[in-house]
Amino acid sequence: MKFECAFKEYLQEEREWMLDKKCAHIEYSRLKEVLKSCQSCKQLHNSSDSELDQHHLCRCQSCSSRDEKFFSELMKEASDIVGYFNSRARQILHLHTATGMKSYVWRLSHCFKNDMQALEQEGRILIEYIAMNAIAMRKILRKYDKVHNSVNGENFKSRMLADHIELLHSPWLIELGAFYLNFSGLDDCELDVICGHFSCVLNIAEAKMTLRLPDSIKLEYHLTCAICLDLVFNPYALGCGHIFCKSCACSAASVMIFEGLKAAGRESKCPICREVGVYSKPMQMLELDLLIKKRCKHYWKERLSDERVDMLHQSKVYWNMQYTHPTGLM
Repeated sequence: MKFECAFKEYLQEEREWMLDKKCAHIEYSRLKEVLKSCQSCKQLHNSSDSELDQHHLCRCQSCSSRDEKFFSELMKEASDIVGYFNSRARQILHLHTATGMKSYVWRLSHCFKNDMQALEQEGRILIEYIAMNAIAMRKILRKYDKVHNSVNGENFKSRMLADHIELLHSPWLIELGAFYLNFSGLDDCELDVICGHFSCVLNIAEAKMTLRLPDSIKLEYHLTCAICLDLVFNPYALGCGHIFCKSCACSAASVMIFEGLKAAGRESKCPICREVGVYSKPMQMLELDLLIKKRCKHYWKERLSDERVDMLHQSKVYWNMQYTHPTGLM
């Protein structure tokens, strides 16, 4: 009940300057009312039906028809929330990392505003947005499993992970954490949000970033590339969310560094989860790269030098092949 009041308070607060009125939220109160009507399922489970005791599943026909709508609506809400969060985070962080002509164009579109405090405040509200909805999602799924004595809620979480719409697994959340570490200049930072505290800690020795969100949510992101086994350099997140060095990901997809990850074929798989088609929309993690550049200057310069050597070598090989076989014939 305490969280429900906090969530209602959060939804009632005016954030028109930051969040769009049409941005999605978990319909927490309405979903709780739906689950109240399913209390009969729990009573049914407590009956003497041995088969129910064995399978721990709800057999109420009204619930089965209600479940389809319940989970489909929840899936749509989660998809809309992740989409809005990613889009908004991209806008905020692009303004912070843009350089040259990109920086000029973006600041022109924002009336030459270059207020880091405003960016920091927008990022804080965005973290609050994703945290509150993630907590609401977790609580409503736990309540669902408790009422129905099932594991459907846990299975739904697995489905969200597979569809890349789990609220707290967006690479943009890592980027926001890196943004606050870059902003503070420290290896840890803490923010107050409506339902508790948000903190981000960077551990270079273990190549790990830890985010702590309200409701005792702890997220650990390992920053070691699974291919070269070093701290990621020029990191990119594939469509599945796994992070690699750009050069390592290119090598895994059999494309040259200067061609970029988008040149990978559709059949290229993630080196970790083996999912196909994850190279089509790679995400360059500029804030994380900037953070590593600041904290590990010597390492970053060495990797930059090595990547340039590799890129030059690959370019020579590529153009020699084009010159030797201009028509692709041996």
